[in-house]
Amino acid sequence: MFLLFDAISYICTLFKHMKRKIIYLFAIIMLFASCSEYNKILKSQDYELKYEYAKKYFEQKKYSRAYTLLEELVTIFKGTDKAEESLYLLARSHYLAKDYITSGQYFTTYYTNYPKGQYAELSRFYAGYGYYLDSPEPALDQSGTYKAIDELQMFLEYFPKSERAKEAQDIIISLQEKLVEKELLSAQLYYNLGNYMGNNYESAVITAQNALRDYPYTKYRETLSFLILKAKFQEATQSVEEKKIDRFRDVIDEYYSFINEFPESSNMKEAKRMFNVANKYVKE
Repeated sequence: MFLLFDAISYICTLFKHMKRKIIYLFAIIMLFASCSEYNKILKSQDYELKYEYAKKYFEQKKYSRAYTLLEELVTIFKGTDKAEESLYLLARSHYLAKDYITSGQYFTTYYTNYPKGQYAELSRFYAGYGYYLDSPEPALDQSGTYKAIDELQMFLEYFPKSERAKEAQDIIISLQEKLVEKELLSAQLYYNLGNYMGNNYESAVITAQNALRDYPYTKYRETLSFLILKAKFQEATQSVEEKKIDRFRDVIDEYYSFINEFPESSNMKEAKRMFNVANKYVKE
């Protein structure tokens, strides 16, 4: 009885292993068949067939195959009834493959060539949205962020009533906040450097003031304003004697501006301390 049970168990185990091997073998065969089919299409001179396969690969989410075929076809289809759609599909294929820089270039080409085309609205939106997705951290170069803002602002200018208009506006605001954050990081760096190799407090003030001028409604407004007050205070404190009185007066003016705008600030205690030091010096 035990021998029979062992034999059955062995057969079942063997069958499971064979079943897995068959599945793996079938998957490999299908992969090779797919690659073989793709390579044949790639070499084919039948451009209509190629286009059908490009759309097929796009629907199957095989975007690298789709854009490889379409990159050849957009040139061949110029001036035909397939030119517009093929160019848009090429841009979308790169976009969905997360190559936002290349997709942005093709979207731009599309709306430049077809300003009133079927996909003009989508092309303008996705050009900007792609650059937004590719926008780096605030500490890094923000060229892509500026590009995203420019594209989305142009989208709103051309399609102000689009159902994507609100989303575009929200994205622009978030991108602008990223630019402000970069300026804030720069201003903080200047502040932390102090008088090392020059008057970095002044640079901190100028950087923060420029950020407030360019983006007056930023969520970092209080932080930037307080940084300006601190930088002016440190600059005054560490100044030569003949410059101190004027700089402390500037601190006092900055203090009143700060408390008038942010009367409930969590930094009020520190701001008051700086004011008292400045006021005492000026009165003396």
